[in-house]
Amino acid sequence: MTKNNTQQTLLATALACALFSLSPAVSAGGILMYEVGTADVGLAAAGYAARAQDASTVLTNPAGMTRLSGNQTTLGAQVLHGDVGFSIGDGTSAGLGNKSGGNPVGWFPGGGAFYTHSLSPDLKLGFGVTGNFGSATKYEDGWVGRYRAQEGKLLGVSLLPSVATRINDKLSLGASLNLMYGMLDNKVAVNNIIGSDASLTLKDNSWGAGANLGLMYEVDAGRRFGLTYTSPVKLNFKAQAQWSDLAPGVRALLNARGLLDTQVDLGVTVPQGLMASTYQQIAPDWALLGSVGWQQWSKFGEAEIGIDSNNPTALSTQLPFRDTWHLSVGTQYKWSDAWLLNAGIGYDSGFQRNGQIALALPVNATWRFGVGGQKEQSSSFNWGWSLEYTPQGTLRSNAQGGVPVVLGGRGSVIGEYKKVNFIFLAMNFNWKS
Repeated sequence: MTKNNTQQTLLATALACALFSLSPAVSAGGILMYEVGTADVGLAAAGYAARAQDASTVLTNPAGMTRLSGNQTTLGAQVLHGDVGFSIGDGTSAGLGNKSGGNPVGWFPGGGAFYTHSLSPDLKLGFGVTGNFGSATKYEDGWVGRYRAQEGKLLGVSLLPSVATRINDKLSLGASLNLMYGMLDNKVAVNNIIGSDASLTLKDNSWGAGANLGLMYEVDAGRRFGLTYTSPVKLNFKAQAQWSDLAPGVRALLNARGLLDTQVDLGVTVPQGLMASTYQQIAPDWALLGSVGWQQWSKFGEAEIGIDSNNPTALSTQLPFRDTWHLSVGTQYKWSDAWLLNAGIGYDSGFQRNGQIALALPVNATWRFGVGGQKEQSSSFNWGWSLEYTPQGTLRSNAQGGVPVVLGGRGSVIGEYKKVNFIFLAMNFNWKS
């Protein structure tokens, strides 16, 4: 197989990974991940916008493409496991039962593919496809929070056509068009008051567009600074309410309120953000990397769906979120001619107030601890592995319901997600031609 055929096969494989991966409720600041199977996993995002050592710079900083010679392809693949278990606390309505919901996350695959093409040493084109935005949760049937969250999926897959140019021997500029395909699929139980529960499902798909702008400033061969701005992307979800197993009285009340056949506007905004990163070679075999970032989750717009069936007034309730910030530091060590070792520590602040964690989004402030390595197999091929551990501690929820469950209310759900953590295992493969 030729190099070109190999690269085409890899891009097709990664496209399949991105399209079929279900990013769980693990976050950068909110539910926008840094992890797409590349070497950044082992660095905990340290140097994210300045590293520019492979074609994944299409995503992290398109200006970094000017540092890559020839044509390059990067394939990233990862699997993660989320440990997210809910413990029922005092004050939870007795009528909701005693099921804690199991682990709503579990195992998920993910990844991305990136390609850069040299039109000249100073002008580069690129393309990427990855799914780095979203959450997916699925609780066990009959759990105490079923009237607020049962199954939820909010995913975005990005197509990233990109261009970069070198302005002079130090400054490069780049831009990517972020064409995002969003997928929404939410389901909650509905209290029928008498008998088994009904359900409400909202589904829709939507396209949105934004831009990623990058700057790379290279002081010299061993020192550089990168800055990336990602614009907001609006996903205008408009979902038709789909009901199952409604009791006749509840159906009649919904119809009288105009909610039975309503279309719900659940548009969300993938937040804008800034990331500034540095790469500093401090010795022939050592380099230090760092990143500082900000994301505007206060404009996210995600809503909780559900109703009190005795007095339904709306099918969704807006949730409050806060902007987040990121800080990470890391190192690269040239262990041998073949091996480059990576390590990093990062922290992202929470986009929810602890004590008000939404049952549909059991995620918040995140630590990242990453390690990894890259092996230079030949002048045209290298591969790498990464492992990252992301603990989030204990997340507390306090969803209050004013109407008793026996009268059709959703009840109060109070409790904790104890010792929430995620583990990423990633592999990346890089070809040059």
